Amino acid sequence: MQEYDSDLVSADPLRFKDSKKYADRISDMRKKTQLNDAIITGIGEINGIRVSFGVMDFSFIGGSMGSVVGEKVARVIERSIDQRIPLVIVSCSGGARMQEGILSLMQMAKTSALLAKLSALKIPYISVLTNPTTAGVMASYASLGDVIVAEPKALLGFAGPRVIQQTIGQELPEGFQSSEFFLEHGFVDIIVPRKELRKTVSLLLEYLS
Repeated sequence: MQEYDSDLVSADPLRFKDSKKYADRISDMRKKTQLNDAIITGIGEINGIRVSFGVMDFSFIGGSMGSVVGEKVARVIERSIDQRIPLVIVSCSGGARMQEGILSLMQMAKTSALLAKLSALKIPYISVLTNPTTAGVMASYASLGDVIVAEPKALLGFAGPRVIQQTIGQELPEGFQSSEFFLEHGFVDIIVPRKELRKTVSLLLEYLS
């Protein structure tokens, strides 16, 4: 495996502050997690098949997507396009990072546009959804895989169930927003326990390639 773009670090364009300054929060997270942001990207192999990959880490501000996560995802897609190798992204996220405002939300469009280009070139993309995968990440690159794999009982969706229930004024079905519910309704293609993910992704890559 070769990691790329590990030196990218979030700026603080809005000089945001809640219970602490955003710049301080980033600094604290970097020390705590030994990561520069919420995703690791690179090129590696799965059973001999070269892939461009991204793996999100929830421990870094809830796996939230700011400009760095969006840029790293964009670059991982571009490497897949440039080298004509499959793409695998493992998502785990609470959504877009509010501390970066619109700059965070823009990453949804940027990554989705690049995935459209990847799809047009018929380069396989496998999206793996872990617990939780929600909000802006779910509404962009996490939901655009050629095959969407989810872990058992993962929380998936855009808005939270309470927000949805208040918006539509109806009780939600039992198990709503679970990976099992998404599988039953055709959004997820397969549910795979974590210990079997490598084997399953390898088989899918062999088939799609």
